[in-house]
Amino acid sequence: MAYIHEKHSECQDEASALPLSLILLLATGAGLAVASLYYSQPMLGILGTDIGASARATGFVPTLTQLGYALGILLLAPLGDRFDRRRIILIKAAVLCAALLVAGASPGIGVLLAASLVVGVSATMAQDIVPAAATLAPEASRGKVVGTVMTGLLLGILLSRVVSGFVAEHFGWRAMFLAAAGSIALIGLAAWRGLPRFKPTTGLAYRHLIASLGQLWQRHPALRRAAWAQGLLSVGFSAFWSTLAVMLHGEPFHLGAAAAGAFGLAGAAGALAAPIAGRLADRRGPELVTRLGAGLVVLSFASMALAPLMPVQAQLGLLVAAAIGFDLGIQASLIAHQTIVYGIDAGARSRLNAVLFTSMFIGMAAGSALGAMLLAQWGWMAVVALATVSSLLALAVRLWRGPAVGLVRTSLG
Repeated sequence: MAYIHEKHSECQDEASALPLSLILLLATGAGLAVASLYYSQPMLGILGTDIGASARATGFVPTLTQLGYALGILLLAPLGDRFDRRRIILIKAAVLCAALLVAGASPGIGVLLAASLVVGVSATMAQDIVPAAATLAPEASRGKVVGTVMTGLLLGILLSRVVSGFVAEHFGWRAMFLAAAGSIALIGLAAWRGLPRFKPTTGLAYRHLIASLGQLWQRHPALRRAAWAQGLLSVGFSAFWSTLAVMLHGEPFHLGAAAAGAFGLAGAAGALAAPIAGRLADRRGPELVTRLGAGLVVLSFASMALAPLMPVQAQLGLLVAAAIGFDLGIQASLIAHQTIVYGIDAGARSRLNAVLFTSMFIGMAAGSALGAMLLAQWGWMAVVALATVSSLLALAVRLWRGPAVGLVRTSLG
């Protein structure tokens, strides 16, 4: 009877899937953690004037934050396979909260830069939350659950600039960092109470754990394809968003930073469709979603080439429509790529996630640098061309399976 009762309980657990409250906790935690990377960007002008730092010095604040995030993904995210993810999330939440408090109380640029690096490293708790969601979700609904959590993460990216610009303007830049620290403290408390414990899936020592990243790359063609495709899509994404404010400030728009921040709302509209992409990946397969997503990105970026032929107001409308389109396409592709990657090896999800997101942030860094250079040298249409070509290459990786994998192997020597 005890055995029957135990099996009945297991069936009930499977049938109930994940509670909505837990999914919302994971989505909110991922969004607030990753938002910490972007709060500083709209505040740099106010911040620099207040602490007496040059524009060049304050420009290192978001740079060090992004660098810290990339290092954290590469060096810390794989620990989720070795230790209890719940404990890692709680430790990173505590460190992130402390770093944001230090940033808000910084007396000068030196302390702020050091705090920014720590913010970036500890904000990678978002990259522990997403594999946790994939582990907790039943296989039949994994895409939907990951899509919902990624909606929270992506909304955190897209809306953080809007929120920080408003708060800094009305209450000061220090208030934004303090509010961010409070939000992370609340998420940490909720995670302590609501997250289950996770069993480690490997006993590898740290150096072997890091070395296994290269082994996973070499062993799994699906991982290489996902990393290359998402990295190429990220080039265009970052090139657009990192140059948009400068472009809107000049001819023919003459719009301020607030207008550029408002474009984040357009991107957020695309992010809301991420769960739909997850459900489609569950029903029709993630491969189809990656191709549809990359194709939508290509069309969205290419459509912006028509802007010079339009009146100014129509150009703004086109930019908004294109932003919604390529955000939706990129996010749909990311959800599908995560579904593919998490299905490769259940015991290595944190490491697989680390490889995917490291490639994504390398693409974002490259897109930001190339976009700024092209805008200064040849103008906005050069940025559009870069975004279109990089997304076309991503679509080619998804469509042209054999040669794409072979090309990656050749490049690795």
